[in-house]
Amino acid sequence: MASIPEVWLRGSIPDIIPDLQPVAHALLQAREDVERLTEGLAPDALWTEPGKAASIGFHVRHMAGALDRLMTYARGEALSDAQREALDVEKLRTPDVRVEMLLTTLYATIDRALSQLRSTVPEELEHGRAVGRAGHPSTVRGLLHHAGEHTARHAGQISTTMRVLG
Repeated sequence: MASIPEVWLRGSIPDIIPDLQPVAHALLQAREDVERLTEGLAPDALWTEPGKAASIGFHVRHMAGALDRLMTYARGEALSDAQREALDVEKLRTPDVRVEMLLTTLYATIDRALSQLRSTVPEELEHGRAVGRAGHPSTVRGLLHHAGEHTARHAGQISTTMRVLG
């Protein structure tokens, strides 16, 4: 069976400006990787912390939460109380939460992020944005690129954790 090329080798994502194509590619590739990696994942493996490393459940939950927060900052908005509460929950081991629930949230967050990328125009990319309570300086471009990179990084960590778990 022939494998499908990685997302970045399939061409441009419709309606996304060239500067943000790498972000869209990273988000879509992370989605595909996580979907493939978690297929058939045993429920007990979701929250296993091999060698005290973060669990797959943490990575999936954090991918969605961090992506949501980064996109919020890119819009120039402050985090909501619900987003702050979700940040606290990300670190919790919650054995009653199944992978399907986490994936549903992640996929919806990626879909919203792609929608936001589609509505971003080149003139906005260098607009300044404050990040976090400390108000660290960034730009729309910086936040969006970090959103793609960060999401991909955690997909890679899921891959590594899966190998450790066997």
